[in-house]
Amino acid sequence: MNVKTFILLFICVSLNLFSQQEKVQVLHEYTFEELTELQKKEQRPVVVFLHTNWCKYCFAMKKNTFTNTKVIDLLNNNFYFISFNAESKKEITYNNYTFKFKPSGTNTGVHELAIALTSNKLTYPSTIVLSNKNEIIFEASSFLNYSSLIKSLKAVKN
Repeated sequence: MNVKTFILLFICVSLNLFSQQEKVQVLHEYTFEELTELQKKEQRPVVVFLHTNWCKYCFAMKKNTFTNTKVIDLLNNNFYFISFNAESKKEITYNNYTFKFKPSGTNTGVHELAIALTSNKLTYPSTIVLSNKNEIIFEASSFLNYSSLIKSLKAVKN
């Protein structure tokens, strides 16, 4: 086998390996500002994942629960998903109201929308499901593994 044949064979094998790799599923994330238009096109329940940057259980849910292919498939096909940092300082207009960050000390505080979504009982992480009429139909104030989340989402989906 000469060098040219070897290189050509190597390229063909490499391309074949890359084309056979499983496609990575991506979880579609939306913002509260996008919901009004999305609901006009197709009404779906909304899953809101409330988290902070410092919460280790929130990080674990992001890394494990929300990367599970079954969770991604269920969310992408049946819900609108919002990942929301409860300490975000950005003003958000949702459901005809503007929610703001409320400071509680130097460089600390919480967003009004996070408080409203948890009925003033905010814990991290929290997973909330809203109906297409913005009513809370499910709330979990704890870490959810992928099987627990799937079971809960299937229950509210029907």
